[in-house]
Amino acid sequence: MKTITKVKSWFVIDKMDFLISLYIFCIIVSDLMGIKTFPLIHLGNFTLNASIGIFLIPVIFSINDSIIEVYGATRAKSVYRSGLIMTFLLFLFIPFAIKLSPSARFIKTENAYELIFGQSIRIAIASLSAFAISDLLDIVIFTVLTKRMGKKALWFRNNVSNFVSEFIDTVIFMSLAFYAFDKSVMNNVLFLTSLILPYWFLKCFMSIIETPFVYLGVKWLKKEKK
Repeated sequence: MKTITKVKSWFVIDKMDFLISLYIFCIIVSDLMGIKTFPLIHLGNFTLNASIGIFLIPVIFSINDSIIEVYGATRAKSVYRSGLIMTFLLFLFIPFAIKLSPSARFIKTENAYELIFGQSIRIAIASLSAFAISDLLDIVIFTVLTKRMGKKALWFRNNVSNFVSEFIDTVIFMSLAFYAFDKSVMNNVLFLTSLILPYWFLKCFMSIIETPFVYLGVKWLKKEKK
């Protein structure tokens, strides 16, 4: 009986620890794998492409809201700062890893390794800047709405904070990553708008779909807090 109890206890995971791990997982994966895009919608000759990060960014903001709902804004900001530091460390480590000479067995795959992980400093700065500002904004907006509305209409508070934050995240990233200094301001505005609006709408759509999971996450965390 004691052996069974010990085995069961080994599989027990603190819910908040799991949520923080999932939060950092989404951040790291969106940074490492988000540079890949895939065709999402075909409209005649026009194809709307989306980044892999489209599945993860709304999850990050939803985790923020779930933590605030149960533990408060201070706890959410602490998790946010931890994620920001992990992202910064990732971008510091990647150049170091690339510069190390590969062992004989991996010489043939070194070019692929550098191609995959050697994303430009501009993309790295754009990603880190967008996350730093938009994620904090999500926490602030959700906290303000909660103070004014109380605990009612979680779906509304969650989606409003997500929609605004996702818009800022998209604007900052697209602008920093793809603004062409050799083009006119108007040319850049038109081009960036064509990227920002469709991508933001997709993020909003994903946020709406994930709303039930916010309710489940809050209920799940409250059970452990009791």
